[in-house]
Amino acid sequence: MSAVLNTPPSAGVAPGQSARAVAAPAIQITGVTRRFLTPEGSFNTAMHDFSLTVQRGEFVCVVGPTGCGKSTTLNLVTGLIRPSAGQVQVMGQPVTGIDRRVGFVFQSDALFPWRNVLDNVAAGPLYRGMAKSEAYDRARAWVARVGLGKFETLYPHQLSGGMRKRVALAQTFINEPEILLLDEPFSALDVQTRTVMQDELLSLWSGTQASVVFVTHDLEEAVALGDSVVVLTASPATVKKVHRIDLPRPRVMSEIRYEPQFIEIARRIWNDLREEVQIGQRSALATPA
Repeated sequence: MSAVLNTPPSAGVAPGQSARAVAAPAIQITGVTRRFLTPEGSFNTAMHDFSLTVQRGEFVCVVGPTGCGKSTTLNLVTGLIRPSAGQVQVMGQPVTGIDRRVGFVFQSDALFPWRNVLDNVAAGPLYRGMAKSEAYDRARAWVARVGLGKFETLYPHQLSGGMRKRVALAQTFINEPEILLLDEPFSALDVQTRTVMQDELLSLWSGTQASVVFVTHDLEEAVALGDSVVVLTASPATVKKVHRIDLPRPRVMSEIRYEPQFIEIARRIWNDLREEVQIGQRSALATPA
């Protein structure tokens, strides 16, 4: 699903704000530990001494074993959850709540079923107080940009999975987020549609200066999309290694995964990831039912 989080940001440079803060990374997670209270009343440590930096304009993909805290990482950035220890900063400032500069595309669609395509895309700007005529003009432009100009009067139940994802992307990009978080947005799509949507995402992102954190279970997807791929350890999660992806842009998803350099990079990252997947599997088997 897709949503852009809404609370007013500080516009530009606030009085007294230092140049160092302006030049700070888009996201800075430092020494974070996150514990959850279980239904049994004990604490489960999801993350321990977790540190990650995302530079402005950087496309970062995050991979790791199932249940290792990938989605928790995103929720810390949004302000939906707080660290038990450590610090999370966005644009050089501590995260204290939900920030409208952050856009979030979820795995499941968040389209309003009673609204058509155009109304769904216009909803964000209207919620933020934009004049109705301007909101709908911008919505029409974004609906056309994602290839749905002929379908703007259809409702979500009348759309294919790929078309709903296009609406979700338009919903998010229309609000011009400075940081874009994506939590396995294409995992439910078939392979062909997923490839098309990956190209669509790269095309939309290339026209912005947004910083991206893209969580995925698909290592090939991570390598093909990212400027870097972050490998997380089995739970409790920490960053095992950050791999730079030295592949030229623009990238065509249907072609790049067959290039020798791509295959070598994916093999190298898989060697790191495989160890953590095996640790996670052993841990799951050892856990009492």
